[in-house]
Amino acid sequence: MEIDGQSALVFGGASGLGAATSRALHERGASVVIADLNAEKGEALASELGDRARFAEANVMESEPVEAAVAAAAEAEGGLRISVCCAGIGWAQRVAGKQGPHDLEIFHNVIKVNLIGTFNVLRHACSVMASNEPDEGGERGVCVNTASIAAFDGQIGQVAYAASKGGVVGLTLPAARDMASRGVRVMTIAPGLFDTPLLAALPEEQREALGAGIPFPSRLGLPEEYAELACHVAENTMLNGETIRLDGALRMPPK
Repeated sequence: MEIDGQSALVFGGASGLGAATSRALHERGASVVIADLNAEKGEALASELGDRARFAEANVMESEPVEAAVAAAAEAEGGLRISVCCAGIGWAQRVAGKQGPHDLEIFHNVIKVNLIGTFNVLRHACSVMASNEPDEGGERGVCVNTASIAAFDGQIGQVAYAASKGGVVGLTLPAARDMASRGVRVMTIAPGLFDTPLLAALPEEQREALGAGIPFPSRLGLPEEYAELACHVAENTMLNGETIRLDGALRMPPK
């Protein structure tokens, strides 16, 4: 799919991986709806990008705001063609420890945001994409989800996070098969250690140590590198129903 001239939607699009993706899609000529909970950052990014960019305040856990953000992107000529979901949260707690069993409400919330929230975006995006006019190759749209290498190499304390991201990996192929007859592709990117706001709070020494543990390149990933892959997924029609690890060959140890 040619990105230039298409309408795109990025959830979690105001910071980190999502902001880099919003910028990359916009630079390639897409009209971008930046959906996020943080109105201040979202509006600032939309203002920075200027024409062909606007902000939509939305929580991935709520159906109506997600549906409204999808509808806003679908208003563009040709309809919504590219949807990227980067929204997510993390949490660290063991199944059982000195303080007792893992907090069930926290586990539920991580699953709700990372897995159910991702599916909420996916179902609404796929629904509107299915009514688009197909391009010359029969394609109507592409959805890119965000998992994590924790889905495969979950560490001690990552039971909730790894379960939520493993669910995103698990839904990718059946969702792609569901939408194949409508010409809508579904893909997932599983990033490793990236230089995002989540890691920005760590001391520089600790950040450098994390990067040094990556085989090559021995540094934290850049949000722009995630964005480059998301754009390539949109452009390469043969990519469908798969999860791509973006991790510099990192395999996480138990802790």
